[in-house]
Amino acid sequence: MNLDPLILTLIIATPLAGAILLALIPEDAANPDGSKRHAIGALLVTLFTLLLTLHLPAHFNYHAAPHTFQFEQDLPWISSPAIRYHLGVDGLSMWLIVLAAFLAPIGVLASWKTIQTRTKLFYTLFLLQQVAMLGIFVALDLFLYYGFWELSLVPMTLLIATFGRTENRRRAAIKFFLYAFIPSAILLVAILWLYNLTGTFDLSTLQALASAHQLAATPTALLLCSIAFLVAFAVKVPVFPLHGWLQDAVTEAPTAAVMVLAGKLGLYSILRFSFGIFPEQSRHAAPILIALGAIGIVYGSLIALIKTDLKKLAAFSTLAHVSFVILGIFTFTILGLDGGVFQILNESLIGAAFFVLLGLLYERYGTYDMRDYGGLATRLPWMATMFVLTALAAVGLPMLNGFVGEFLILSGTMASIVAHHVLWTTLAATGVIFGASYMLWMIQRVFYGSLGIRSAEVPGWDLTAREHLELWPFAALFLIMGVASPLWMRAIDTYGAATAGKVVEIAPGWYKNTETNAYSVNNQELGRWCLDHPGGCKVSVGFHVAAGKEAR
Repeated sequence: MNLDPLILTLIIATPLAGAILLALIPEDAANPDGSKRHAIGALLVTLFTLLLTLHLPAHFNYHAAPHTFQFEQDLPWISSPAIRYHLGVDGLSMWLIVLAAFLAPIGVLASWKTIQTRTKLFYTLFLLQQVAMLGIFVALDLFLYYGFWELSLVPMTLLIATFGRTENRRRAAIKFFLYAFIPSAILLVAILWLYNLTGTFDLSTLQALASAHQLAATPTALLLCSIAFLVAFAVKVPVFPLHGWLQDAVTEAPTAAVMVLAGKLGLYSILRFSFGIFPEQSRHAAPILIALGAIGIVYGSLIALIKTDLKKLAAFSTLAHVSFVILGIFTFTILGLDGGVFQILNESLIGAAFFVLLGLLYERYGTYDMRDYGGLATRLPWMATMFVLTALAAVGLPMLNGFVGEFLILSGTMASIVAHHVLWTTLAATGVIFGASYMLWMIQRVFYGSLGIRSAEVPGWDLTAREHLELWPFAALFLIMGVASPLWMRAIDTYGAATAGKVVEIAPGWYKNTETNAYSVNNQELGRWCLDHPGGCKVSVGFHVAAGKEAR
């Protein structure tokens, strides 16, 4: 049976059906605090979803034409307004879908002992969060995408508010919700404005109109619309200085939730929608975002360096790593885009492994304060090994996955045409040094040296069989993605090469679309002409365009 036409719907429907089923299964009244029926159900659902997602890389056409989507399903849904059930994947989204499905069963295993009460609510919300994430990655209709985007806020907010570890959990949940919801409301206004302008929510149609400069709007209106998109996504990343929600949310969220809290949804949305619908406006914003990316790397690393709370250190480490991705993708070079997309995968895997390890440490000792630890390497050798391996992947040790992404991003930044790119590359490179400093300092304080207060009082225990099952897939991927990155890059590059070559700045403010040979200045199309026409051409607005020269 050919699953291609239905596979994306099955991937979304499986966790949705699982959430509904878990919601209908009553909790064990005789043993409400020890029942595992919902955890077992969630594990089976997430494993089956992962199996379905593996169909995508197995049947993906790695030689497809640029800007084409695969496994498409495009059906009419609502006639007025024109909303379609349009799903599809390409080199950008395919591995992100597999990543989200891969992290889900690990999240269930990480919650096996820590979530002992209200398990039905927890695992139902967790599966709904999976539905929202997978839907975001496959939706090609803006209205459908926005529905999944808003859905992702609800289960995450409830998970933080209900299952946070301290009395500050509700405050952290409200803060996260407000930070994400207010820009999302502005995003909805921008989406409706685009629909009023074009009569469609379809992403492919909007990309074609933008590529041909046929979005009939003033440059100012397009710029404001692009800013609404970018800010909504940047808050979710988060991009410095829009990270005010990050520390509180990371500190309070349970491990399974914090594994998917920051990074990939916002970064994917920038790459898909900001770059796809507003290519020139995104390039205008590139110098600012590259600067913010470089500053975010150093700022996040320096703050992490002075933190003694492990969860807060992890929060600012996350800020530094997502800032690396921002730096890379806004170079609009093939190296930068490929490295940025690959680094989304790396940051998600490394961050998830780090949070799982911190959760295991908290289970044993009940604290995230580094000052209470010390000397654990002799007592917990397997845990120390996994911490060291994760730290080395995070700091970009060659042969591990973090090195590939960081190297490509820094190389792409150096090749960028953005002003002061050498300065920002140098600043970002210092962030690599700071990153190594806080990660290795954390390893030294927690696992080596003299026994700390908590280490001396509580013996703890090394990794159990279940915990080995959680962590070894991460360790394997760190190594495989470091030495065999082309397995991932051959899909990613189909997106990166097409996006990097889509619009080229030929002079300050003047752009050429390499697909349509359309030239524009200040977002206004001037006309089409051929490069072998050395005399240039006259256009109606009175400018003279000479081949390869600045207009006057």
